[in-house]
Amino acid sequence: MKKHVCDVLVIGSGAGGLASAVSAAHRNLDVLVVEKEAVFGGTTARSGGWMWVPCNGPAKRAGVEDSPENARRYLQHEAGDHFDAARVDAFLEAGPKAVSFFEENTALQFDLGPTFADYHPDAPGGVDGGRSIVARPFDGRELKGEIRRLRPPLSEITFLGMMIGSGKELLHFFNVTRSPVSAFYVAKLFLKFLRDMAFHGRPMRLMNGNALVARLAKSCFDRNVPIWTGAPVRELLRDEKGAVTGAIVDTKEGAVEVTARKGVVLAAGGFPQDPLRRKALFPHAPAGHEHVSPAPPGNTGDGLRLGEAVGARVDDTLPNSAAWVPVSRPPRGDGTLGVFPHFVDRSKPGVIAVTRSGRRFVNEANSYHDFCQAMVKACRQDDDGDICAFFIADHRVLRKYGLGYVKPAPVPFRQHIRSGYLTEGATLAELATQIGVDPRQLETTVARFNEHARKGEDPEFHKGSTSYNRSLGDPEHKPNPCVAPIEQGPFYAVKLVIGDLGTFAGLKCDENARVLDEAGKPIGGLYAAGNDAASIMGGNYPGGGITLGPAITFGYIAARHMSGANS
Repeated sequence: MKKHVCDVLVIGSGAGGLASAVSAAHRNLDVLVVEKEAVFGGTTARSGGWMWVPCNGPAKRAGVEDSPENARRYLQHEAGDHFDAARVDAFLEAGPKAVSFFEENTALQFDLGPTFADYHPDAPGGVDGGRSIVARPFDGRELKGEIRRLRPPLSEITFLGMMIGSGKELLHFFNVTRSPVSAFYVAKLFLKFLRDMAFHGRPMRLMNGNALVARLAKSCFDRNVPIWTGAPVRELLRDEKGAVTGAIVDTKEGAVEVTARKGVVLAAGGFPQDPLRRKALFPHAPAGHEHVSPAPPGNTGDGLRLGEAVGARVDDTLPNSAAWVPVSRPPRGDGTLGVFPHFVDRSKPGVIAVTRSGRRFVNEANSYHDFCQAMVKACRQDDDGDICAFFIADHRVLRKYGLGYVKPAPVPFRQHIRSGYLTEGATLAELATQIGVDPRQLETTVARFNEHARKGEDPEFHKGSTSYNRSLGDPEHKPNPCVAPIEQGPFYAVKLVIGDLGTFAGLKCDENARVLDEAGKPIGGLYAAGNDAASIMGGNYPGGGITLGPAITFGYIAARHMSGANS
């Protein structure tokens, strides 16, 4: 068997793994990254790429007022009985340092989301913006030939393959037919996209999670850190004292025994594609197959199984084992179904969600995690074995904002009706009959909603009542950017089911990112970052980027600890 010796072995190439690798390499450690799939980037490369890090440098430079004490109060409120004080304090201490480290020493640069509010901004310690940052757009040509190994973005959240940024850029796309400035902005981006496709066969203006991975990977390559793709880990190796000393890695050239002198980092992306663990931990998926995930197919819980095989334990006590998001299933050209996560349309004026009962069940503009919890509860109360819901909108809203995978005007939409993704009805009763919703109750629900919506009000669920709600609404729509009546037929519906943005249930770890055994003691030489580590959010979803913020922070912490440094 071939042998390879390094200081640090990182298993997985998402944000947590690459952050660990870059941080360790900066401390003059010899690092190897191994990735099971043929491309690197993991779920991060498909994600929105936001990172939740209180008191970060970009926010401070923008004059945002915050404090670790305030953030700690918020996390304590959010996590409740599952608040892990030691790990939360470590995150709040190291998070701003990690951001500064990456800004000063790597290709990773950040942009601030100044109006990107916490998801519960009115809770103790919550804020209206400043804790979420995103990787700055990146020119993929800087990766040179390695761009071919970068996982592409999730196709369903691109426009013809072009990546679109959040915030102001997204508003330009919504306003393309109503603003000459927006039309010029979008046209310029589209021409660059066409140029890249002609010369490179893929977009080179990388955004969101794709930019985050590309910047971290560029930093790895700049420090001569190899990333082996198509290299799954078969097993971890231990010494006579039980400490982890390396792993057996399967490669195209055969198995390689990798010795890691300082440590092994598990960062394989959690278990969103593992039906057996989903069956055990996802209440809405009793067979394990009812759940739909936009995560890559390789995220099957390898890191968790590797950890358990050497005595680690998965924390399965959290009230939510994953970060939930409503998804819909647009048909693809090859006959398979895609996965579209609904981030933005929930907040738009003139969009409501109902179950098969025909009743609303939630403030649609609340966080996707909260939306899904309410959806499961409502379906169970209705005694509906099919846990699903439907977005309802009228023709004006469909053409102005789009709905799910359906894009706004001037993009055609009839093909989505033909495919079955979008359902159309001349009346609400006709629409309800087609989608299996109680017609009379849907008419009653919409009539009651419209009565108040004409005044911009929603006394039943208070849509538009928080800064987070309003941040994703239509700022041009008054008086409430999230509320408008549904009255101009024909009417449309899109079916929603439960998906995820990553798993929360992971290996128990300490404040230094060390994996713990059954007795709560660190397993020598074994660390975890990203979704392989149990979430510090206590099974809740406090704000945009609460998976990737801790991922890069605990990757930084793991490298710091392996190098013997204190800062």
